[in-house]
Amino acid sequence: VQLQASGGGLVQTGDSLRLSCAASSRTSSRWVMAWFRQAPGKEREFVSAYRWDGGYTYLAESLKGRFTVSRDTAENTIFLQMNSLKPEDTAAYYCAASSRIILSNLRRPEGYAIWGQGTLVTVSS
Repeated sequence: VQLQASGGGLVQTGDSLRLSCAASSRTSSRWVMAWFRQAPGKEREFVSAYRWDGGYTYLAESLKGRFTVSRDTAENTIFLQMNSLKPEDTAAYYCAASSRIILSNLRRPEGYAIWGQGTLVTVSS
């Protein structure tokens, strides 16, 4: 399985961006796709996730109200809609997937075996 992330770019404070992550295939009914981000000099942190079984969505508490995650119903693709962007949102955003996630690891990078390349989001002040 391969993941292809896209949609990053350079924007100004207050702007919006939508990131996409397309999976080449989906290997189980317990499929989960997620977004993490990593700013320079910082650890990779959880942003959001989508569970195919049940359509559950998860979002980092600090991002609620500005970010939302959704899914393309026809494709193995998730989207991250990012509104009211701030300079502290600047990071490389990574897409990840798991075919057999342990829910306690859903918000942890170690819960995911499949990773895409990062897409860079830069928010200028």
